Amino acid sequence: MFTFGELIVILVVVGIVAGIVSTAAGLASLVSYPVLLALGLPPVTANVTNTVGLVFTSFGAVPASRRELRGHGQELKTLIPLTLVGSIVGAILLFIIPAATFAKVVPFFILIAEILVLIPRHIHIKQPGEIVVTPKWMTALAWLGIFLVGAYTGYFGAAGGVLMLSILSFTSAAPFVVYNAQKNLALGLANIVSAVVYGLQTPIQWRYVLPLGIGFLIGGSLGPRIVRHLPARLLKIVIGIGALGLAASLFKSAYGL
Repeated sequence: MFTFGELIVILVVVGIVAGIVSTAAGLASLVSYPVLLALGLPPVTANVTNTVGLVFTSFGAVPASRRELRGHGQELKTLIPLTLVGSIVGAILLFIIPAATFAKVVPFFILIAEILVLIPRHIHIKQPGEIVVTPKWMTALAWLGIFLVGAYTGYFGAAGGVLMLSILSFTSAAPFVVYNAQKNLALGLANIVSAVVYGLQTPIQWRYVLPLGIGFLIGGSLGPRIVRHLPARLLKIVIGIGALGLAASLFKSAYGL
């Protein structure tokens, strides 16, 4: 058993690594969630602790991503509300639907997201003054996908960033570094909303959240800076491999493989 001081050090270090992974690849839960389980927290408590801790990531990531977010307000006006409404629904469902039921579906979501992230994009880049008309069905499908990712983030959250990246990689004409920053902002706000709902439903384990959050804050500020200097294709490969590993782990725990 760890002393309180050792626990703080472990959680801060884990938070730093998870914060970097979260803001660069959307896979924070690949690092932090298993550690919280290993420290003895029950699954739902670990999920709540992880989500509340992730709130601190956005406080580091958003200021560090101002350069990428500038000039993309119109896209964010759609992305953020859909994600927030979804996160409220998902956070409420966490205390209604048994976690075991959803756990059997989650690995499939992550596996599909991993495949979508790795598929090369063939998006027409809009030129100045050019008008591009997107079919209504495609727009509606994208909006539904964003809402569902928000709900998934509010409910469980593991690899929610990968799911969002997989959608934005097909709907956004912006470079990876830009839509990754948009993902960080939208899911950061979703985590705040989910944390508020969680706080109204269950006690928050602050002795775990605060040191983890300090690490998330530090890692969250480093992640966007790292993304600027790495090739997008390399990042997508890393994301794909990480998501595949997480999906395999969740398949094993959900189906006893």
